[in-house]
Amino acid sequence: MNSQPDFWELPNRPGAIFLFLSSGLLMLVGLHYWMERFIEGTFWPELLINRNGQFYPFTIHAVLHLSFFIGLAELFVRWRVAERETAFLREDFLPEDEETVLQSHDLGPIEMTVKHRFDAEHGFLPSLIDISILQYFSSRSVDQTVSVLNSSMELIGHRLDLRYNPIRYLAWLIPTIGFIGTVLGIALALHDMDPVAPDLKKVTQNLGMAFYTTIIALCWSAILAFMIHYVQAREERSLNEAGHYTLRNLINRLYTGE
Repeated sequence: MNSQPDFWELPNRPGAIFLFLSSGLLMLVGLHYWMERFIEGTFWPELLINRNGQFYPFTIHAVLHLSFFIGLAELFVRWRVAERETAFLREDFLPEDEETVLQSHDLGPIEMTVKHRFDAEHGFLPSLIDISILQYFSSRSVDQTVSVLNSSMELIGHRLDLRYNPIRYLAWLIPTIGFIGTVLGIALALHDMDPVAPDLKKVTQNLGMAFYTTIIALCWSAILAFMIHYVQAREERSLNEAGHYTLRNLINRLYTGE
């Protein structure tokens, strides 16, 4: 029985979200003191944290930054899972030479090796090897084993795609929050505008918040969208490689003769 993977090898979502949210809060505190000390008076404090806003530090900017860090936590978990799945391919579960043929009595030790290396969510390669061997023991048919392998890969692929729903929603939510900030900033600017003696400084501050939230939101959303495509492709590639490995080194080696 293998020891449980550590946080780096297989991070859990609550722990990762807590870690990245803490990092986001530290970043906001760091931005506050850095801007107050070095670049006070420029437009950067308004752009990044709405430093002079009437609701500071509880601003839409802060919500956007923290939402982005939650997205990073989700992607960190998926990236580490993809790396772990890829690492299974280097563990030599199956023979990889050109001559070895597998008979029924060879499959038992292989099945014992992989049976504790996967669970309901993780371990593409060990689970595919395990279910293929069990199906072969049950049916003694290579065709049925291939069919079960293909069906298993389809189910795992569907489950994998569902894991990205939260981060996809977050990538959509961030620009939505940014647009809400834009509308809110314009509404505050109109509300505070005195037609007789307008306070231009206050109006421009509200308008600045309106447009800066959109800029921040679109930047974070673009970064998350790129990372989602990269990490999901990495995880899907690990599944495809696990299926190819099982087909090439297990099923294609099965000897059904007596």
